[in-house]
Amino acid sequence: MNTSTAPAILLVGHPNVGKSVLFHRLTGAYVNVSNYPGTTVEVTQAPARFDASATLLDTPGVLALPSRSDDERATMRALLNETSRCLVQVGDAKNLRRTLTLTALLAELGVPMVLALNMHDEAMARGVTVDIPALAEELAIPVLATVATGGEGMGELTSSIARAAVPDPLLHYDPLLEEEITLLAAAIATHAPHPSLAARGLAILFLGNDTEVDSWLRQHAGPAYAQLDALRRAASQRAEEDLPGLLARQRTEAADALATSVSQRAVRSSPLLAQRIGQAVVHPLWGIPILLGVLYAVYLFVGVFGATTLVGLLEEDLFDGILNPAVTDFVTTQIGNNGLSDLLVGQYGLWTMGMTYALALILPIVSTFFIAFGILEDSGYMPRLSVIANRIFARMGLNGRAVLPMVLGLGCVTMATLTTRILHSPRERLITIFLLALAIPCSAQLGVVLGMLGGVSFSALLVWALAMVGVLFLSGFLAARLVPGRRIPLVTELPPMRLPIAGNVLKKTTGRLKWYLIEVIPLFLIGTFLMYLLDRLGILPAIIEAGEPLVSGWLGLPKEASAAFVMGFLRRDFGATGLFMLADALSPVQAIVGMITITLFVPCFASLLMMIKERGLKTGLAMLAIIVPFAFLVGGLCNLVLTALW
Repeated sequence: MNTSTAPAILLVGHPNVGKSVLFHRLTGAYVNVSNYPGTTVEVTQAPARFDASATLLDTPGVLALPSRSDDERATMRALLNETSRCLVQVGDAKNLRRTLTLTALLAELGVPMVLALNMHDEAMARGVTVDIPALAEELAIPVLATVATGGEGMGELTSSIARAAVPDPLLHYDPLLEEEITLLAAAIATHAPHPSLAARGLAILFLGNDTEVDSWLRQHAGPAYAQLDALRRAASQRAEEDLPGLLARQRTEAADALATSVSQRAVRSSPLLAQRIGQAVVHPLWGIPILLGVLYAVYLFVGVFGATTLVGLLEEDLFDGILNPAVTDFVTTQIGNNGLSDLLVGQYGLWTMGMTYALALILPIVSTFFIAFGILEDSGYMPRLSVIANRIFARMGLNGRAVLPMVLGLGCVTMATLTTRILHSPRERLITIFLLALAIPCSAQLGVVLGMLGGVSFSALLVWALAMVGVLFLSGFLAARLVPGRRIPLVTELPPMRLPIAGNVLKKTTGRLKWYLIEVIPLFLIGTFLMYLLDRLGILPAIIEAGEPLVSGWLGLPKEASAAFVMGFLRRDFGATGLFMLADALSPVQAIVGMITITLFVPCFASLLMMIKERGLKTGLAMLAIIVPFAFLVGGLCNLVLTALW
């Protein structure tokens, strides 16, 4: 929340309408901007470029208000708890009716507003024109067109913020509802007045069963809350239909009428190319082949170019050929052959193992993966994965929306665990977090898998992928039947397909690489140091010997692979890299079995902490107790099957 005393400017709107891009344009601060909903799940704030005294808040996208999901509740909390200078509603110029449905409710809050109709270029390309002066006159607030990705309309937006005004009400509800709203608003104004939000708006949200407003009124009304609740229950009993639904329907009808009067859509003989592509990628027949083609292209870019070509240049030519010999000679010349030099350039040396792993092996792989991931994000393909996956995910008690955290998990499982808050029920969040911890490899680990198995053969990589998908769906199927609750149907936003914007992809890749360099390299060095200590103290050889019956007998791997599983307790990708270094000593079957087991093995330490933060210590440790033996069980079974068939 805003820690300054100056009133804040809140950006609000539906998912994927460009709030985060506008936030970056207005502040210079970078938010993880992606062309799919659910990216922003926390309220982000930064000083405004155009006014040093102003603070901007980028709120999560809301499908609707009153709030139902965690991201909607976060936005509602910001509205309730921030001292607001004004609201900037960012709307989709292509879908004015939907935008105005939210405007109708925000207008009741009595806060000065500006309406920015974003993606104006895409609306024009689809033949949608909006009479902006007429809409501004109807609402009595500044209304303007913007193209956030191209920076168009930013000057007009900053000047409009200075002219923000309290909007005229978009509608009057039917007489009976108006009577109930007026009665409840008077009681709220008497017993729990809000410093900046109108009592009428709070009354409408309270009647709509908004949990955040309910909590705020319960806290601030004190004993008088019982009177407010009694008025709400009486209104619900007198209503001829579900009261929240009735309020929402009348707002939608008013928004539809206004949108019809101020906008036009030209008749086009055929859809745009982007629309045809968007339809094809979710087509029941063509969607799956397109998905397989996309995955194969990612494999070629990351697994072949990144993990073979770039890793070869860095590891073999630069590090093994030039840097490592030079550093080793320098260290041994300066300090001799002793424990300190062994720590720096020995088998488990901070430079020869830690920095070589991090910079020569992992960095080129994660760089190419981040680029590919950014392209898919910015193109609008990611949300369509949720549509493709919805029918399959239903078998796991989830809807296709859960594919978004799982796809984000391919970047970082820790952050993906946090984004499970976009899911609508605790049951969905629990199942998704478990699946993330079990079967979703993070970018660094996935890159190592692509590099190692891609070097074996494409069929080896395919076997690993089929095993991961099989484990994912089997585990989800069982979890759906063991975790009580019901499945929530899919409701998601499908943004238009577009050519990725190079600047967005570059910023995201740069930001993620910065995270990698700052967070991951120190962990690699810590892990290397622990391996060095274990080796010097004689513990590592003991662990390797103790793990030999399991690793060599059950999994069929060389006994040295035990060290990779020890490293895997710190980070998954560190363990996978340990196996990568043994690649020349592994048969194709051993390579596949090793990577299957290490992928299913314990989540990294940071992910475990996030699991505990989100679900509690007991649940986090219970997940860990299930995952570790399950990983070795699956790995051993794969060894038996592949040894018999390969």
